[in-house]
Amino acid sequence: MGDIKDEASFYSSAEDYWRDVAPTVDGMLGGYGSISSIDLNGSKAFLQKFLGEGEGKTGKGCALDCGAGIGRITKRLLLPLFHTVDLVDVTQEFLDKAKTYLGEEGKRVGHYFCTGLQDFVPEDGRYDVIWIQWVIGHLTDDHLVEFLRRCQRGLRPNGLIVIKDNVAYEGVVPDEVDSSVCRDMEILRSLVGRAGLCTVHQEQQMNFPKEIYQVHILALR
Repeated sequence: MGDIKDEASFYSSAEDYWRDVAPTVDGMLGGYGSISSIDLNGSKAFLQKFLGEGEGKTGKGCALDCGAGIGRITKRLLLPLFHTVDLVDVTQEFLDKAKTYLGEEGKRVGHYFCTGLQDFVPEDGRYDVIWIQWVIGHLTDDHLVEFLRRCQRGLRPNGLIVIKDNVAYEGVVPDEVDSSVCRDMEILRSLVGRAGLCTVHQEQQMNFPKEIYQVHILALR
């Protein structure tokens, strides 16, 4: 990604941005807290296509929530579907908030990891699903490819990596405010391919506000 001249400041500026964000659902969604239920319902319908018993089905043992924030997705998507969920986020305040936000069901959280995804190494063979939502724009191309390779090693048999994120119409669009980028689908697919993964299913999230980027969900193996 040639437009990131200074990798260190790309990451540190993002950390600074999130450190100033309120640990709330509205904060996690950049002021669009009202779309949370639409988002989660779309994610649940997508994920349930793969879960269950029988040949080729993805298990419900353990999931990883990447860029988890306060646990919005863990609480309403992953904990209802999986026995154990791990959270990883770069902002300690968000993970601290998650411990109360998740309530009683938070007892089924396995680990809270405070680190950037560029440095995070999932435990080999631990996860049935690795859910990566609205966070890949905070990784450089090379770091995203390397992270996806590590995620692949972190999967159980028939496990899935799911990316849900904004997709640009063309090229790479930088966001100076939160120090991230938005990639078009061709670029995203090429990075997935470089990581040695295949897209087994893809959908566009519907019923989001017209003024935000289109959002796509990709299931990868």
